[in-house]
Amino acid sequence: MARSHRKPAPGTLAAPPDPDTLPCLTIGSVDHEARGVAHLDDGKVAFIDGALPGEVVRARIFKRKPSYEQGDVARIERAGADRVVPRCPHFGVCGGCNMQHAHPSAQVAYKQRILEDNLARIGRVKAEVILPTIQGPAWGYRHRARLSVRLVLKKGGVLVGFHERNSSFVAELQRCDILTPQVSALIQPLKALVAQLSLADRLPQIEVAVGEQVTVLVLRILQPLTVEDESLLRAFADAHAVQFWTQTKGPDTVAPLYPLHAPGLTYTLPEFGIEMPFGPAEFTQVNPQINRMLVGRAMRLLQPQPGQRIADLFCGLGNFSLPIAALGADVVGVEGSAALVRRAAENAAHNGLSDRASFTVADLFQATPDSLAALGAFDGMLIDPPRDGAVEVVKSLGGEGRPARIVYVSCNPATLARDAQILVHQQGYRLACAGVANMFPHTAHVESIALFTR
Repeated sequence: MARSHRKPAPGTLAAPPDPDTLPCLTIGSVDHEARGVAHLDDGKVAFIDGALPGEVVRARIFKRKPSYEQGDVARIERAGADRVVPRCPHFGVCGGCNMQHAHPSAQVAYKQRILEDNLARIGRVKAEVILPTIQGPAWGYRHRARLSVRLVLKKGGVLVGFHERNSSFVAELQRCDILTPQVSALIQPLKALVAQLSLADRLPQIEVAVGEQVTVLVLRILQPLTVEDESLLRAFADAHAVQFWTQTKGPDTVAPLYPLHAPGLTYTLPEFGIEMPFGPAEFTQVNPQINRMLVGRAMRLLQPQPGQRIADLFCGLGNFSLPIAALGADVVGVEGSAALVRRAAENAAHNGLSDRASFTVADLFQATPDSLAALGAFDGMLIDPPRDGAVEVVKSLGGEGRPARIVYVSCNPATLARDAQILVHQQGYRLACAGVANMFPHTAHVESIALFTR
């Protein structure tokens, strides 16, 4: 039986355990957090950070519970076929990625298996067709990021990057290969810049938003900038072709600083002839290449037609709404944020689609049969909720006005599976197809899409 390692007495250093004395485990799969999964002789499950399917590893166990144990790899006795050398020198310390040790194609296969396992175990459903995985570039894909900033004198000054794995400390990064090359190249210059500012210890994060024509850096500042600070920021913006914004409190305090007349942030959906303006604090997908393919697949599954009426629930700034309208259907977008509803309406006008796209504010987490019925009858519906899913929406569907086709885009396979159970076993839908979109390569995040039909 594996035992947790005792913590050393205060003031002492614990010698690392001899790997030969540690349990030897055979890894059968990975879980939703990219941990290797092994089954122990006593019926427990062990979750092992850094282990991959097919591997035999010696594991340090640091947590024991009645039904499971948790640990990490001390030594690999037999490497699996999926293992590769991580590209990033910071892998294992930085918490931004946790799957770089697996080949990109293997990562996709793991995510597909996680989706199918969740549908079967939680939803008690099986897709009639498994869709081909939506894949794109494995590196340089991330157009949105939140970089933490810390002044740590004992580490030489300012750190800019992601948190260390399972820690609130900031990893000491030299570069980040999942960020766009331009943003990755800014990490070292940003360290030097922040170190010169009067509020170097009062600037906890930098939000990054990359558009088609501009890169915006939003500085979260906890005290006002001085005249000298602003001069340094202007020089940096000119030298590195970025635009600075500031945020003093909540998202409504985000405001441009310099240059004031830069191009606006936009992304495009070329298949539908759409340009989407957005603000640096507004939600957009981090991976524009995958988003384009995901929107295209959603439209092919939903099949919006002229004369049809389609609902887009959790519509955000219109990412799916406007392609629906561009294909000729009338779309009603529903979103809980009034600011996003205004943005969606502006984007519809920007693309000449206001006559076929309308938007309304509603809390869909409080949906009821009456509130959905008040929206009217729909031929089709697209649901794109946050991680909590759309359980109240799917429970409230019913009557003659319910849609014949529902496309469900999910960022959490567990809540998709829960909602699929309701749609299939209570609402009379079929799970026609499902598949994953690798929106976040080298992480365990699973984005998926499913079609339900009546």
